[in-house]
Amino acid sequence: MEAYLGELAALATSLSFSFGSSAFTIAGRRIGSLVVNRIRLVFAVIFLSLTHWVVLGSLIPFNVAPERWFWFGLSGIVGLVIGDIFLFQSFVLVGPRIAMLMMSLAPIIAALQAWAFLGESLRSGQVLGILITLMGIMWVVVDGKKMNGGARDYKRGIIFGLGAAVGQASGLVLAKKGFGGDFSPISANLIRMLSAMIVLWLLTLLQRQIKSTFQTLNKDKKGVLLAGTGAFFGPFLGVTLSLFAIQHIEVGVASTLTSLPPIFLLPISYFFFKEKFGWGSIAGTFLAMAGVALLFLV
Repeated sequence: MEAYLGELAALATSLSFSFGSSAFTIAGRRIGSLVVNRIRLVFAVIFLSLTHWVVLGSLIPFNVAPERWFWFGLSGIVGLVIGDIFLFQSFVLVGPRIAMLMMSLAPIIAALQAWAFLGESLRSGQVLGILITLMGIMWVVVDGKKMNGGARDYKRGIIFGLGAAVGQASGLVLAKKGFGGDFSPISANLIRMLSAMIVLWLLTLLQRQIKSTFQTLNKDKKGVLLAGTGAFFGPFLGVTLSLFAIQHIEVGVASTLTSLPPIFLLPISYFFFKEKFGWGSIAGTFLAMAGVALLFLV
């Protein structure tokens, strides 16, 4: 069993993200996607600060070089503020299954951005993986459109999911600029979360929505609990498990196994959210995941 701890941690990461996205979806439908995004960043910073304190001896990595704070902070603003505003609205409109499937585009967009702006090369196998993933996602989207009769919320949910993938990918590319040398990914993740939290709450203050946000939270304690649950399973437990997986197995294998939430969300969406989808959605999901695997493993 110990020989497969890395693989098990990677699979547990996918399960954690599946549970987290489901909790965020329910919370978003109760208290609104913007409120969920605001409060879950607070929970995430608390969880990550405590982890940083236990593992590295300080609550906040204040001794980090300013240029790292800049790149990781900018990464957090782009990925966790802008990108996740789109993602949480997509959760509300089309549910976690479709939203997380659209997020499978993030590594593809990141690879294309790294090729265009960072000079990284794309191998022929990776290009094939990109094409297969796109085919699988298109299959699911078309099948879902038939099941939903082209509903306006479904179309908007797809667009928001695409926006979330672009934000997530751009955030990853910016974060890569901050790495270099021996630097803790826990510190990097905390800087991203903390920067995003500060910016998002400053925007809330400028929009004069602080009072209404707390009124919403006070009226629906279950929504707050669900947002906290999502933050625990997603930014905290999921990210921690993914870091453990990367430390113990090859990055390609870890990345593939941690990209499986759309598959785990098939039964969750069917039995828990009572979502209707055809065999085309199931086949398209597996095809998309095969493309993601090819992208990481070649």
